[in-house]
Amino acid sequence: MVKIIENVKKKYNVKAELCTSLNKVDLQELCDATEEAILAGGGFGWISPPALKTLQNYWKGVLLIPERTLIIGKLDSVVAGSVQLIKPTKNNEAQAHSCILSTFFFASWARGFGLAKAVFEKAEEKAKKDGFKVITLEVRETQHRAIQLYEQAGFVKTGSNPKSVFVNGEYIAGHYYYKELEK
Repeated sequence: MVKIIENVKKKYNVKAELCTSLNKVDLQELCDATEEAILAGGGFGWISPPALKTLQNYWKGVLLIPERTLIIGKLDSVVAGSVQLIKPTKNNEAQAHSCILSTFFFASWARGFGLAKAVFEKAEEKAKKDGFKVITLEVRETQHRAIQLYEQAGFVKTGSNPKSVFVNGEYIAGHYYYKELEK
């Protein structure tokens, strides 16, 4: 049975790409994947999904910010999730060596196909190309699979904030990670 499932998965086309514009279909798919991730507790700030127009404006806005690079993951040409690389502002010389990995998520229907690995590789490739030496991130303690993925990708935990987010009347810790990029 496992072999059959593995063979089925191999037939899917997995792709990670830098995104500089979104057509209507890609924008709708990204909004759908975002909403699903929020409902599954992936959040990236939202506790419940905002209105579609708010999501559309958010993603359009990401593309306008020079310090942000959007990388989308597609499964059979359908946008299933994304990650952002956030560069420090130009006046932040002390942290010019480091970028932040943020808003990493995939819709639950697209998990288990290797998208996370593809997106990590694309993000690291872009960070290296842009001259960064370190990538940092924060992840909620409740996001066990994401933590596992980060650690498998070589990220090192440096600490925690026990009151990182406040959801449904409770604090949730956030864990901080970094990864040195090889030259």
